[in-house]
Amino acid sequence: MRSPSQILAESAVIAVVGASRDPDKPAHSVPAAMQQQGWRIIPVNPTADELFGEPVYRSLADIPHPVDLVNVFRPAEEAEEVVRQAVAIGAPAVWLQLDIVSPQARQIAEQAGIDYVENRCIAVERAVAGLTRLG
Repeated sequence: MRSPSQILAESAVIAVVGASRDPDKPAHSVPAAMQQQGWRIIPVNPTADELFGEPVYRSLADIPHPVDLVNVFRPAEEAEEVVRQAVAIGAPAVWLQLDIVSPQARQIAEQAGIDYVENRCIAVERAVAGLTRLG
């Protein structure tokens, strides 16, 4: 299994489940910060049409191209289903944001052989590792 910094270094396209329109929420500011550092952010939200200059998809299954990482901003009780969907679309890694922990989601990811990170902020990990996708 890859480390969190390896996952970020080897990912270019991040689907963000639970991306928010509210700029005061981490589910908006974190993906926006990752986009500013060069990652392509694909927002997944059932109630928005466009975020971060990208079309918003209602579910992971609706995304018409591969993603490298599924970043989750949903309550822990929803994580299990999100990980099932990530496995179904062939995502190689899932990352649950800070304060989101799900033993069931971890088990699904491990059984599927995909990388799994929980209870860590993707933007903090990016900054600590000094990673960017900018030229």
